[in-house]
Amino acid sequence: MSDRDTAYVWVGRDAGGRPGPAVRLLRRAGAALLGRAEAEVVLAHGPAGNPVVRVAALADPGPVELPVSVSRAGQVVVVAARAAGPVGVDVEEIRPLPALALARRWFSPDELAWLATRPEAGRAAEFLRLWTAKEAVGKALGLGLRAGGLLREMPPPVGPGLPLRPVPGGEPLRVGHPELGGGLVLAVAVRAEAGVDVDVEVVQRAGHDVAADRSAPVERTSLPVVVRGNASSRRSTRGRL
Repeated sequence: MSDRDTAYVWVGRDAGGRPGPAVRLLRRAGAALLGRAEAEVVLAHGPAGNPVVRVAALADPGPVELPVSVSRAGQVVVVAARAAGPVGVDVEEIRPLPALALARRWFSPDELAWLATRPEAGRAAEFLRLWTAKEAVGKALGLGLRAGGLLREMPPPVGPGLPLRPVPGGEPLRVGHPELGGGLVLAVAVRAEAGVDVDVEVVQRAGHDVAADRSAPVERTSLPVVVRGNASSRRSTRGRL
């Protein structure tokens, strides 16, 4: 594990929304970042209902907690964890959808205008990059899409694998889209003060190749109807979110 401020994303195969695969990844994340055995890691919720993993402290009276985030799409489940602070993750499968019609209903006028300028062939993917960014930021805030989360403006996506970008609005938030492949859009968001470099490392373990799952139906979706801000992937390249 890196000594830098790093958000880690574990990718595995889902099992029809059953909790088992996510629980295993959450325990693996807790063990890796807290330096304890997976059997010692307990799943819990923070004061705002956000998920955390927890282990008993070795010396202090209170437990040690780690903020985590979970998302599913098709047969893929992703878990994000970060020792330095809150993190949010969201994943969606790229598929045909009425991008402009959905954006008119859910996005800000500026985001709609930006989306309308995108080539039609890639507009669905760009819509999903904006959508997953909103979801990931909402999770990093512990709010989800409550409190006007869909109207929270995101920086225009610049494609996968590029640095995390500041989120407009004054809060110390950044969001980006690490390269995942397999016809999936992945967004990761963190709370981090200016001047702090955040890496994102995507871990795809053997047997969890998302590209092999493209024929799987979309079973779970939220849609209603780092090297210096870089993401890195042990499967392919290193350096970004």
